[in-house]
Amino acid sequence: MSTLTLMIVTSFCIGYVLIAIEGVTRINKAAIALLLMVVTWTLFMIAPDNYIANAVGDNMVSTVNDIIEKHLGSTSTTLFFLMGAMTIVELIDQNGGFNFVRDIMKTRSKKKLLWRIAFMTFFLSAILDNLTTSIVMIMILRKLVDNRSERLIYSSMVVIAANSGGAFTPIGDVTTIMLWNRGVITAAGVLCELILPSIMSMAIPAWLLSLSLHGKLVLSEQQMTREKANELTAFQRKTIFFLGVGGLIFVPVFKSVTNLPPFVGILLVLGVLWTLTEVFYAHLKGAEENGAMQKRVSQMLTRIDMSTILFFLGILMAVACLETIGVLTTLGQTLDSTFNGNHYLVTGIIGVLSSIVDNVPLVAGCMGMYPVAEAGEMAVDGVFWQLLAYCAGVGGSTLIIGSAAGVVVMGLEKITFGWYMKHISWIAFIGYLSGILCYWLIKTFV
Repeated sequence: MSTLTLMIVTSFCIGYVLIAIEGVTRINKAAIALLLMVVTWTLFMIAPDNYIANAVGDNMVSTVNDIIEKHLGSTSTTLFFLMGAMTIVELIDQNGGFNFVRDIMKTRSKKKLLWRIAFMTFFLSAILDNLTTSIVMIMILRKLVDNRSERLIYSSMVVIAANSGGAFTPIGDVTTIMLWNRGVITAAGVLCELILPSIMSMAIPAWLLSLSLHGKLVLSEQQMTREKANELTAFQRKTIFFLGVGGLIFVPVFKSVTNLPPFVGILLVLGVLWTLTEVFYAHLKGAEENGAMQKRVSQMLTRIDMSTILFFLGILMAVACLETIGVLTTLGQTLDSTFNGNHYLVTGIIGVLSSIVDNVPLVAGCMGMYPVAEAGEMAVDGVFWQLLAYCAGVGGSTLIIGSAAGVVVMGLEKITFGWYMKHISWIAFIGYLSGILCYWLIKTFV
């Protein structure tokens, strides 16, 4: 390894560590990711001829710019998809589209409520992103469960179910979106192959947690009373919900029919939903006076979490630099030789690592390490890529800090790292291993 390559890799590792310990440094990981992107590519430009053959002078600069723009174009498809999806979900939530979800959850049985939460979170997370689903479910839980110690159990189930649900659809998790955009998995492939392992990784923890719940919930009438929205009618709110969620489900269909990138489909859905809500609010009396205009898409665009978008931009472009200098290819070959090409073991370890560090750079690194083969386990929808989608998503449930869903629930419910590790981690890990075993049985005997 050359000195320049060592400098780039060292810079990346230092940045990666700083991102992982964001809670200690209190420095937003987006800032570190952006600096990491700039540092790695700046170091690359010191001697680009070390990595690019047959390019000199102005031609060298042009070649490097082409490489960066190619990676930026690939990264942007993921970023536009995320921005569109985040806006759609925010629009549904702010206009009361999730109100009826809470009504479906109503029950006084503690065990029934746990199973309803598990399955509702699981399937919502498969359509929405797991972060938003977790926030919605925690808001609902606060209205249904008074006892804090019991609510911690339900909240932990939300984390597990959200991560499991996001693993078996191409739009359920950032990592599956990345893999889908790269073309290494297909919507039909992950839906058919990963739905049973994902259900297993959710159902077994749900069963284990249900053993600690007994009796009935004591709820006040206020908790069980449905809140009324002040602006839109019940029909309009449900229209927004079903159009938004149905549109998200339609995106994979749109891609398969038109062969256009997924972000085009998500922007189509956003455009239709935006137009519809503009019509609703244009005919709403007193909209300016009662503040309803703040719930229009043009206002919600200002509330998109840009730090998350910039984090993805920075980390994906930094990983692209590692891919360009050939480090990821070498690392992939080393892993293959160390574990004798056992993809179950390699992806299983990646899943465990994703509970400690962010799974986005892990998956981005794997996409750079391993080329897509024409056939076999490394082909499109091959064992490796499907297992990577499952392990990177579900493995994050093992620790409370291992996923975006876990971090947001940790903040909302003040769940401590130690409590989760003592009471939940082993349960989530059993579910994780059960899903891998289920996948192996399907591939071996079906």
